[in-house]
Amino acid sequence: MAGRIRSALPLINRIARSDSFLAPHRAAVHRTLQSPVFASSSESSRYYATAAAPPKEQKIKLPVALYGGAGNYASALYIASKKANVLDKVEAELLDLVQALEKSPTFSQFTKDLSVPADTRVKAITDIAEQAKFSQVTKTFLIVLAENGRLRSIDTIAKKFAELTMADKGIVKATVTTVMPLPPSEEKELKETLQQIIGQGKQVTLEQKIDASILGGLVVEFSQKVFDMSIKTRAKQMERALMEPVQF
Repeated sequence: MAGRIRSALPLINRIARSDSFLAPHRAAVHRTLQSPVFASSSESSRYYATAAAPPKEQKIKLPVALYGGAGNYASALYIASKKANVLDKVEAELLDLVQALEKSPTFSQFTKDLSVPADTRVKAITDIAEQAKFSQVTKTFLIVLAENGRLRSIDTIAKKFAELTMADKGIVKATVTTVMPLPPSEEKELKETLQQIIGQGKQVTLEQKIDASILGGLVVEFSQKVFDMSIKTRAKQMERALMEPVQF
């Protein structure tokens, strides 16, 4: 699929030079944007912030509450994907698109250039989605991003969407930050401890990050919780304690 995306990239330059390609797609794009699932940018932000479903439609509950613009868009895509029963396919398609952005500076620049007219962005992303044989949900979502000038945020939205798909599968991603990689035995022990905290029915996946600025110890983040046991934080706490006036 990634190969089909790359083969579609030359369309960007061709489309940018000719507005004649846009007319056949305008009506379809505007019909798409009227969908209750893919409302305008401001409407979708308000709508999905409450995780409410359209009247008389199946109500989809978000497995994780996300915030901010990227979180709202990711939530909208999750709801649409669940309703269409294409969650895994949409996740794979977003991953392919992000990989194409990383491999193609031209494509990446195109998505970030807000001086490109909205109609041109819509036409380009529509043709790329069609040539890559993306699902209708992914194609529609990308059209909305193009219309609203949000293609530049696709990588962030994809990460937020991945959080939702992992939670949907009962996978809890934990991130541990240390000054050096944890030995396998300590990593295993930490993962087992987190599994006990999270409980049965869910699977913990552990990601390690290296950050020398924490000086030592570790910082663990999962399920929107942060356990900061770094030397840096302890030093700051001690400094604040020493600065406090002595009570007699």
